[in-house]
Order: sequence, then C-alpha cells, then structure tokens
Amino acid sequence: MSETGFGRFCARLTACHMVTYFVVGAVVYFAFDYTTWFRSEHFACWMRPTSSPWVAAGPSLQWARGLVFAAALYPFRHVFFERPRGWVLLWGLFLALAILGTAGPAPGSLEGLVYTTIPARDQFLGLLETVVQTLAFSWMLVAWYRRPHRAWGLVLYGLTGLVVLMGVAGLLASAAATQ
Repeated sequence: MSETGFGRFCARLTACHMVTYFVVGAVVYFAFDYTTWFRSEHFACWMRPTSSPWVAAGPSLQWARGLVFAAALYPFRHVFFERPRGWVLLWGLFLALAILGTAGPAPGSLEGLVYTTIPARDQFLGLLETVVQTLAFSWMLVAWYRRPHRAWGLVLYGLTGLVVLMGVAGLLASAAATQ
C-alpha cells in the first residue's frame, strides 16, 4: 500500500460512504416502503417524513459523516489496508461500535431492542440496511486501496457528485412543492 495523506484518505472514504449510503438507502427505501414506515406509530415521533427537505438532502450531507469516519479511522488505516481480510476487520468495527453497540437506543442496536417500543421485526429490517451498507462500504474502501486504479476515482467521485446533485434536486423539488 502506498502511503497516503489524510486528504486522499478522507476523499476516498467519503466517496465510498456516500455512494453505498445512497444506493443501499434507495433500494431499502422502496423495498420497505419508508414513506409508510416513517409515518407509523413507532417512527413518526422521531423520524421526519420522507417528504421533508432534510430527508431529501440527507444523502448529500453525508460528507460530514465521512469526515468524522475519516478522522476516527485514519490512525488505524494500516490495520484495514495491510492485513488479510482487512475489510472484515473494518466492517466488524462498524458492526460492534456503530450499529449494535451504539450509545443511544437506535433501532436495531442492543439499546434499541431494550429501550424502545419498536417491534423486533421492524428493528431487524432496519438493521439489514445498515449491515449491508457498512459491508459494501468496508469492502469497497479496502479494495480501492489494495487495487488502486484511476477507474475507482472516476466512478466513485462521479457517483458522489450525482448524489450531491440529486440532494440539491430533492431540496428544490421539496421547496417548489411547499409553495
């Protein structure tokens, strides 16, 4: 692995995160009918409706989360990039700390199962989204570093640009709908 600075690491990590977040989120949005789900008694009290401008902007705002992830993971990048199956180690870290072991009662987490009234079935369905997204993200990021090629950047940075443009389009459509 060639040594890379924080800027390149952050850009690659953020692109992988934003693309996998958008793709997995879009599939699950339609497969699980999030519009209805977010209006249910278990989610309406704390989830914005899918018609909200914030929901439309959500995927394009994931650059901030990418920056947080990059800052936290940068010192440990060698563990993931140089070890065999490093992507599994990265994914395991996300599963343990960001999904199952969250500090608050997020749906699908251990705390969520104990402290919320959300049925276990609904929590499991939501858990599928985060497990698949972090799996795809972990594999993609490590693969990009292990097999660097210009095509990775062209495709992932291009798709990241599309995610941002779709977020802007969603905001504009939401603003036009409220007028």
